[in-house]
Amino acid sequence: ESQQLLFEWLASLEGSTGIPLSATIVGGFSQGGAMALDVGLNLTLAGLISMSGYMHQTPENIESPLPSVLIIHGRKDPVVPLSAAHRLRDYLLRLGAPMQYKEFDMEHEIKPEALEVVREFILVNFPR
Repeated sequence: ESQQLLFEWLASLEGSTGIPLSATIVGGFSQGGAMALDVGLNLTLAGLISMSGYMHQTPENIESPLPSVLIIHGRKDPVVPLSAAHRLRDYLLRLGAPMQYKEFDMEHEIKPEALEVVREFILVNFPR
């Protein structure tokens, strides 16, 4: 139900803001990253960011074009294991999604060097 609500809200943004989804980047940390991926892969977005996230489901029928995706994960994450990030990376590669995958020496957290990668991803996928 939460995924459906998020999908409907994101789909309504263009009408309420005048900004197309194709110029929107959606991201989140942990469960927020999972929700961003679960919903965002089915929308025409400029990009998706998942920090220490995962996917609840990995459907094989996702329509193109797929947004650019940034996956950031900590090698020492005790909450969402690194293997979940590897599965996510491999899944997105199979789908042919344009993707960046970065691991950092961190736990279930966000460090400044990870935020710098997010900043660069946004600048590349959302040029001024």
